[in-house]
Amino acid sequence: MLFIWYPKCTTCQKAKKWLDDNGIEIETRHIKEENPSYDELKEWYERSGLPLKKFFNTSGLLYKSMQLKDKLPAMSEEEQLKLLASDGMLVKRPIIVNGDVVLTGFREKEWEQLR
Repeated sequence: MLFIWYPKCTTCQKAKKWLDDNGIEIETRHIKEENPSYDELKEWYERSGLPLKKFFNTSGLLYKSMQLKDKLPAMSEEEQLKLLASDGMLVKRPIIVNGDVVLTGFREKEWEQLR
């Protein structure tokens, strides 16, 4: 199970603690040091069944400074995926990838299925 996170993010810290407390083994990956690639993001997006917007860190400073709230609706999926692959700070975190299960953000009720 792959856990992509930003260690300074409090939500990521809560998610990591939850995984540890539930004895779930993970492989960790620092999102800033090793940003997900276009191909990875495309695959996860397709597997997740989530809207692509759920992969954006909408509360992040970079998202806001780039005014993506207004720009995303006019962008194609490919353009959005390329943008996400350009900077890890644009990507919603944490991300957990476990086979066909891909979750963005940390909502404990959703994560229960990982046990």
